Amino acid sequence: MSAPQGSRFVVYVALAGNLAIAVAKFVAAGVSGSSAMLSEGVHSLVDTVNEVLLLHGLRRAERRPTPTHPFGYGRELYFWSFIVALLVFAMGAGISLYEGIQHLRQPRPAENHGVAYAVLAVSFVFEATSWCFALREFRQRKGKLGYFAAFRQSKDPSTFTVLLEDTAALLGLLIAFAGLLAAQLLDMPELDGVASLGIAAVLAVTAFLLARETKGLLIGEPAHPRVAESLLAIAARDADVRTANGVLTMQMGPNQVVAALSAEFEDSRTTPQIEACIGRIEQAAQQRHPELVALFIKPQTPEVWRARRDAREQAARED
Repeated sequence: MSAPQGSRFVVYVALAGNLAIAVAKFVAAGVSGSSAMLSEGVHSLVDTVNEVLLLHGLRRAERRPTPTHPFGYGRELYFWSFIVALLVFAMGAGISLYEGIQHLRQPRPAENHGVAYAVLAVSFVFEATSWCFALREFRQRKGKLGYFAAFRQSKDPSTFTVLLEDTAALLGLLIAFAGLLAAQLLDMPELDGVASLGIAAVLAVTAFLLARETKGLLIGEPAHPRVAESLLAIAARDADVRTANGVLTMQMGPNQVVAALSAEFEDSRTTPQIEACIGRIEQAAQQRHPELVALFIKPQTPEVWRARRDAREQAARED
């Protein structure tokens, strides 16, 4: 299934902005000698690579199911999003930390502050523009949920990854400006290195949040609870179903869900009648949830369903 156009547009906007900003920051770092500016240049370069990887993941996730991947390739996006988190930590935070320590050990006063301030100002405008696009897209997706709850429940990492990266970028720019200005006014070049350490800390926190969320998506998270509730309601309305016991779901991609439904059918129903009932449930479920790539329906009594559910929960508590 195609990725939402809003997500792809947000990534393209971030890619264009970060590429232009990275070039400007590296030029300003070379002219001014600012450690914080160099860290910001690395930060924007990493963000640019990240957007390329997200676009690659979006394209790969759209491939149709094959015999070797019968449920599609939706998790490709989750894999590349996890790689993005690792890059933010290893390259962004790691290099900024190294640069900050080196500048503290061998402090050098920055030069041509006007160029550095001008690049920071322009970068802030570009980053704020990208951030606004990402925030607008995220707001449309989150509905009535709070921002943190929506972040935890989101199944499309492309949007929240760009939003987090842009938020970290804006914070990094403010830290770089504060460090550069303080170093100039107080004649303490060490503060420029301290700003690099602050940028490293922001990137490390961002990487941790991205890695934690994408790890959950990568190893398998359930779909939104409303999907299971809807499937239970669809099954319960069918006259041939005595009891709709429960549903297990798994998110295979931003727009790909696999579900298993447990139901007890009326004892008087014949095999052809049960097959027809399953077909009706599948058709209704597909109409209600286009993201449903597979629905497995298992005849099962409520007692057996509850016993196996309790066993799963007990095993989870013991782990």
